[in-house]
Amino acid sequence: MLELHDLTVAYGQARALWGVSLQVKAGELLCVVGPNGAGKTTLVNTLAGILRPLSGRIVIEGRDITHLQPHRFCEAGIALVPEGRRLFTGMTVAENLDVGSVLPAAKAKRRESLDAVLALFPALKARLDAPAGELSGGQQQMVAIGRALMARPRLLLLDEPSLGLSPLIVADMFAAVGKISASGITIVLVEQNVATAMRISHRACVLELGRIVAEGAPDDLLKRPEIRQAYLGV
Repeated sequence: MLELHDLTVAYGQARALWGVSLQVKAGELLCVVGPNGAGKTTLVNTLAGILRPLSGRIVIEGRDITHLQPHRFCEAGIALVPEGRRLFTGMTVAENLDVGSVLPAAKAKRRESLDAVLALFPALKARLDAPAGELSGGQQQMVAIGRALMARPRLLLLDEPSLGLSPLIVADMFAAVGKISASGITIVLVEQNVATAMRISHRACVLELGRIVAEGAPDDLLKRPEIRQAYLGV
């Protein structure tokens, strides 16, 4: 579904990703973990078209999208839930969700998508007319994920969705991610909450200083003491 071939990304002269190659199957939930500064956010922002690679290729469903204009990545079936949510806090919840369905194909099924989002996050039903800035952190994260789902993506990118949330809300949020994965949407999840993220993932990879240093089934990675101690923090 998604293929990265020797992807290199830099901020000016400072390289953040070095020759990253990776494959994600359709319907798979891949968790990307590693220490701060490893290049995890750089990776998902590049997959979303926000950052441009110096070299390498991004292929989705057999189509090379490396050099597409950033807004065309959404048309290619990719949606990003960015770190920090980045909602339009002065707009209502309903308006924030509508932003996710601006493309014609998504707009045509806006009602169907909204029903699915509210089924996934029933707490939002009573808050549709409330300004997004008045919501709790957990509810704001629901809106951010819901906004991405309104685009009807085939590939969903989640960047630190548990950041700043209470443990109870984190559990609910990961349960929702699991349901999204079960619906067949391919997911790349960047997450510092390693143990919980590993539990819902089909496969995981570990980034260090912009390079993939380990990859495989979550249970296999968690059994390796050097990986647990050096990269996973568990």
